[in-house]
Amino acid sequence: MKLQSKLPNVGTTIFTIMTNLSNAHNAINLSQGFPDFDVPPELITLVEKYMRKGFNQYAPMQGVLPLREKIAQKIEKLYGTTYDIDKEITITTGATEALFAAITAVVHKDDEVIIFDPAYDSYGPAIELCGGKPVHIKLIHPDYSIDWDQVNKQLSSKTKLLIINSPHNPAGSVLSRDDITELKKIIENYNIFVLSDEVYEHIIFDGKKHESMSRYPELAAKSFVVSSFGKTYHATGWKIGYCVAPENMTEEFRKIHQYLTFSSNPSVQLAYAEFLDYENVYMNLASFYQKKRDLFLSKLKNSRFRAIPCHGSYFQMLDYSEISDMADTQFSQKLTIEHKVASIPPSVFYKKRDDYKVLRFCFAKKDKTLEEAALKLCAI
Repeated sequence: MKLQSKLPNVGTTIFTIMTNLSNAHNAINLSQGFPDFDVPPELITLVEKYMRKGFNQYAPMQGVLPLREKIAQKIEKLYGTTYDIDKEITITTGATEALFAAITAVVHKDDEVIIFDPAYDSYGPAIELCGGKPVHIKLIHPDYSIDWDQVNKQLSSKTKLLIINSPHNPAGSVLSRDDITELKKIIENYNIFVLSDEVYEHIIFDGKKHESMSRYPELAAKSFVVSSFGKTYHATGWKIGYCVAPENMTEEFRKIHQYLTFSSNPSVQLAYAEFLDYENVYMNLASFYQKKRDLFLSKLKNSRFRAIPCHGSYFQMLDYSEISDMADTQFSQKLTIEHKVASIPPSVFYKKRDDYKVLRFCFAKKDKTLEEAALKLCAI
């Protein structure tokens, strides 16, 4: 029997392709967004403690209570908004599951959803699986800012959801206070929801402030805010994220969540709950990664690559137009095979495969790894 695909235009993700290529050619992998350094040893000890205490069966569907309590406390302290720990906070199996559940809870057949290109690659397929229509709006190159005039032109009675990602993957741009002002106007004039992907909330540089939807009551009232512990604590493989949203939105969100994963690893959840008491870890994360960004850029100073400003996330975009006019998909492969440094071609995150001759490099790596990679890039 022939299976009719629900996602006929979707293949293997670029992250898998480039990591496999990197492994095959023994290249330094700056493509996929995961650290090559260890999880804090105290956190591993806590996970082991809770496993040995017997927390190895199903956790509550909404997440363990201590973790939801700590998340509520943290959000209130950082952004001034109080979420109900029982009715408005849900622990998920990674942020990607939370994004999928939020989209599925809101989007119906023929609903339109605004997403900004280059867009994280899970947004579009989730919308299409719901029968919705992704409306792609390009961020303004090279600073990857939002063209709000274009957003307003695309809004219609069919617009159901607007997806925001800040700090942005892959571009490294962040929302400004002016962006918040424009978004408030839209929320006031249109009956739409916001899905805010904030997994890099603590990785923001140059004295800038993270503009969470949770910071603004009128936006929080219409927003699913998604974050993740994987990026904060260097444990991307543990897949623990969360979503906060008003009660009526969370109720629908949980209807989807309970049939996706039902619940997530209880020992890891309890370990995170206890580790959140060490506030200095996430409060110092920005300076930790800014040093890595600055190290990487300093080592590339004499290269032919041109750095595009990165104010958040742990990704650096590099313009290679002075080196080659090859398509970014081709040049990234050439770079991996011949020069042994793997990156991500951002054109794959555009609906129309827009190619600005830039590549995305992950700097969530040991200093030695970044120095070795920069040395290879400078030799080009």
